[in-house]
Amino acid sequence: MSVVIAAAERSICSPLPVLGKDVTVPLVTGGEVTYAALDYAASAPALQRVWDDVAAYAPYYGSVHRGAGYLSQLSTDLFENSRKAVAEFLGCRAEDQVIFTRSTTDSLNLLAAAVPADCQVFVYETEHHASLLPWRDARVTYLNAPRTPAQAVETLERALADRDPYGPALVCVTGASNVTGELWPVKELAAAAHAHGARIVLDAAQLAPHHPVDIDELDVDWVAFSGHKLYAPFGSGVLAGRADWLQDAEPYLAGGGASRKVARRTDGGVDVEWHSTAARHEAGSPNVIGVYSIASACKALTAAGFDRLVAREQQLVTRVREGLAEVPQVKVLSLFGDDAPRVGVISFVVEGWNSSHFAAALSAEYGIGVRDGLFCAHPLVRTLLGSDPQDPGECGAPEAEPGELPQSRTDSTGGTPLLNAIRVSFGAGTPDEHIERFVRAVKELVSEGAQWKYRTEDGRCVPDRGTAQV
Repeated sequence: MSVVIAAAERSICSPLPVLGKDVTVPLVTGGEVTYAALDYAASAPALQRVWDDVAAYAPYYGSVHRGAGYLSQLSTDLFENSRKAVAEFLGCRAEDQVIFTRSTTDSLNLLAAAVPADCQVFVYETEHHASLLPWRDARVTYLNAPRTPAQAVETLERALADRDPYGPALVCVTGASNVTGELWPVKELAAAAHAHGARIVLDAAQLAPHHPVDIDELDVDWVAFSGHKLYAPFGSGVLAGRADWLQDAEPYLAGGGASRKVARRTDGGVDVEWHSTAARHEAGSPNVIGVYSIASACKALTAAGFDRLVAREQQLVTRVREGLAEVPQVKVLSLFGDDAPRVGVISFVVEGWNSSHFAAALSAEYGIGVRDGLFCAHPLVRTLLGSDPQDPGECGAPEAEPGELPQSRTDSTGGTPLLNAIRVSFGAGTPDEHIERFVRAVKELVSEGAQWKYRTEDGRCVPDRGTAQV
């Protein structure tokens, strides 16, 4: 089936304007081409509207909360109104707090620092490392990868039924996989958690940019996400949800802004009264521009109409999956099967190719940016590829002797296959042409091979500039 998207199908909505949409990059084979940014799962390009809003505010930049000057007061209003905008975007309940952080990773580490000391945490092995690793001071139960949404719920219910019913418990789950793009049964998992007296936090890093997220409707206790995946610049994130554990915990960072009152004691020590609001965990001068950019992105996505954005993205998902299905050498990775609903994140391997080599050729010969490796979800990718935990693999190109290509996944010499995959991801700013170019490039590379020689350099597969074309 052709990957050319029919005019009638394009009419759902146009891609949203993003920064970098007209950037051109050189091809190793000669000439230049408009860059096809298909690595949205790592960082989506900033929306043009977000950038324009930030630029309009920049001359009025000022410190927030305690400044008496006009610009400080204006910036404080903008900062707190941004908090309200994010709360509205997430469908927060009246008693919920919105805390601004650096990223999803920062948000989940903040929550991990706030869980009660005797808390038991349940987390699937399928999680991104940001969700898998922060729970160092809790009792952690790692759950095996389910193969259906129903099995995910059943696995959680069995694990919760076996726990100590009197201690606090927390379930951490992704909304959409950063490897397969598959949607998880969040509402059903939340119901299971609450039925067994546990709380649940939703890692919405991959869900929020692609789908509406409503805390109240999903009945989750917390939501975490990053600005840089939600079409905002780097350096800002959100943790939103219940206030009690956060109010009872020591501040995530100790310092100005988190403290309400500090006084010396007669014995020479210091007494501190901490804020009970979101400020308790926002010590220091906040990233006002980052916070404003998240709020701007939330408003932009809402204004564009999430239903239309979702419908268009599903067209792109269908085009990519249909195009890859026409190449027998391509295996698309999936937990829940071909019919599972998913966002614009698709990972695959190509028979006879090392994934780093394939990704390098997409970039150097077609101007297409994708990601290769294990995507900071090592246990999940190992499960999907059926590998042993000790099989070599890492984020990035595997090591090879200088000047040599990294080993192919299918090694005809009988050596140990190396573990990595290719991920293509896209969203509200992706033009149809980028999808068409990607599918065409995959087919050409598989059928005709790369046009250039490649080598491993500093852990990455790169074109060998000192050689002629193959």
